[in-house]
Amino acid sequence: MGFYGFRKRLRRLWQAFFPQEKGLDDAFALAFLQGEERTLYLAMDPRDRAHAVRVAKRLLKDYPDAPAFVIRAALLHDAGKALRPYSPWERILTGLYAPPVPPYPLQEGFWGAFQVRRHHPLYAAERIRDPQVRALVLEHHRPQSLWGRRLHQADQEE
Repeated sequence: MGFYGFRKRLRRLWQAFFPQEKGLDDAFALAFLQGEERTLYLAMDPRDRAHAVRVAKRLLKDYPDAPAFVIRAALLHDAGKALRPYSPWERILTGLYAPPVPPYPLQEGFWGAFQVRRHHPLYAAERIRDPQVRALVLEHHRPQSLWGRRLHQADQEE
């Protein structure tokens, strides 16, 4: 891992314990989102919302002609994590280790945190009505399409 990778991990560790709401740009996100998508977005942890906005803005910077459904998917790609709140320790542990766990039934404690970490694309997709947004959210960790690869790349960079 290079210097920038280490710095990124250190920043995420810091944010796990000390989320900052001052950097949120919810107005940006809500301008793109429609109907129940707004509710899904606002249910997300402030750290995940801030990350989602950075990913969406990165996509717009790199691909100014990105269709609206791609930006909406970027804003909701981690919405499945809102299914179950993470404690700071769970955020750190699940970021370091992700055992193979089934998506259902959803457990409590650390096992539930591992489930949410591993299956958050599925949990989000199950709650999104728009088929294009749903498909892109579902593939954001295992991209199959051009926009899926672009979303994955932006997610990794932010």
